[in-house]
Amino acid sequence: MAAEAVAISKLRPLVLCGPSGSGKSTLLQRILKEYPDRFSLSVSHTTRKPRPGEVDGVHYHFTDSSNMEKAISEGKFIESAKFSGNLYGTSKESVRKIAEEGKICILDVEVNGVRQIKQTDLNPWYVFIKPPSLAVLEERLRARKTETEDSLRKRLDTAHIEMEYGMQPGNFDKIIVNDVLEVAYEELKQFISENVLISGH
Repeated sequence: MAAEAVAISKLRPLVLCGPSGSGKSTLLQRILKEYPDRFSLSVSHTTRKPRPGEVDGVHYHFTDSSNMEKAISEGKFIESAKFSGNLYGTSKESVRKIAEEGKICILDVEVNGVRQIKQTDLNPWYVFIKPPSLAVLEERLRARKTETEDSLRKRLDTAHIEMEYGMQPGNFDKIIVNDVLEVAYEELKQFISENVLISGH
């Protein structure tokens, strides 16, 4: 197990966490685009069915409940969670493959995923992306026009819990308030260049 841990965490991964609507995904994609040779996003496993255009192994590793539950019970996952009746998770193998390529693995996870990762010896950098306020977050989610009132309420309730956890001292190495995207991105880049890229070599 000790040898396995070293293989996974030779390059310290980067965990990005933040509520839906915080702009986390936009920032993440910009990092991958600017540093294609340095970072790679871990591909999560899921038991949900592929959506049109989604490719197995690219967007997700699509699997079924029995196989995924078995793998989780065997300790093959770093973190896992259930959303809308489907399992999602990050396998140790996904992270290891990226480390073997000599790249730094980025994990895009929810707060519960962060809690689980903190119980492992992965030892990543933790960055929390925070909206300026819940009111701004609600505006952003409404602007998407993809939410019902019920799903919007659920997302905002979840975001409130996530922001409380995100703001607690010691839970994250860096908290970035994404008010203006360019400013937030520069702040993220500075943290990466001063910490993540240095520790990766």
